[in-house]
Amino acid sequence: MKGIVNASSPQVFILLGFSARPSLEPALFVAVSIFYVVSVVGNGVIILVSHVDVHLHTPMYFFLTNLSFLDICFTTSIVPQLLVNLWGPQKTISYRGCVVQFCISHWLGATECVLLAVMSYDHYAAICRPLHYTVIMHPQLCLGLAFASWLGGLTTSLVGSTLTMLLPLCGNNRIDHFFCEMPLIMQLACVDTSLNEVEMYLASFVFVVLPLGLILVSYGHIAQAVLKIRSAEGRRKAFNTCSSHLAVVSLFYGSIIFMYLQPAKSNSHEQGKFIALFYTVVTPMLNPLIYTLRNKDVKRALKHNLSENCRGFAGK
Repeated sequence: MKGIVNASSPQVFILLGFSARPSLEPALFVAVSIFYVVSVVGNGVIILVSHVDVHLHTPMYFFLTNLSFLDICFTTSIVPQLLVNLWGPQKTISYRGCVVQFCISHWLGATECVLLAVMSYDHYAAICRPLHYTVIMHPQLCLGLAFASWLGGLTTSLVGSTLTMLLPLCGNNRIDHFFCEMPLIMQLACVDTSLNEVEMYLASFVFVVLPLGLILVSYGHIAQAVLKIRSAEGRRKAFNTCSSHLAVVSLFYGSIIFMYLQPAKSNSHEQGKFIALFYTVVTPMLNPLIYTLRNKDVKRALKHNLSENCRGFAGK
């Protein structure tokens, strides 16, 4: 098997990306560069503020820092190679680089699905069980849920990546996308990929459908609890608790659902590239903006830390 894989696996893959629209590539390079910098800085600020401000040492912001760290890693696994390909005539990525890219992106994508479900459970506990919240969401459980999210994503990625790397490609090396994805590598295979497809469908059900179901169930209970709140102030507070997470979930799952519900036409694949560009570049950039602009705790912590730093510099 090793000899077959080595003989049939190309040294490099050609990422066609947006090469069919060369006039668009310079504009995409500038836009993606800006989004990437804003994403890294924005998510980095959330991690830093959540760590420094003691008022944000809560389960909600613990999971938010995990999401921010995940977004930084996810975009970094894709964007630098995308920028290289957009900038120059070379549209290639090494075989090992491609394997690392689809392994990491698959790992982090699955982890984010589970992590978003965990965050919805945290909101459920905060709104539906407020008197027992600190008992339910104790530090050990939070650490366990975060660890399970990362480990679960890594496990499914290692299984899928191993099965994908065992596929003989018979020299096929042209990928009509801007980054390496397992389904696209499977399309290059010159053997039956039924086992890979079964594994992919099972993984999609466990790490995409089930978390989405848990999110919907959690918010169903939250909606019932909010409707029972008589005061407008109480309802507003409950809405503010959930609105940022709901916006992030809508962006993440909305782009995925829209991409997979497209009709099987020739132009739908090109549209799929732009949708993939949205959830790999734009969504990680929007997440910190959503949590910053719609969250009073984060805005207060940012203002407090900025004012403290300004006083420190003025004192010097």
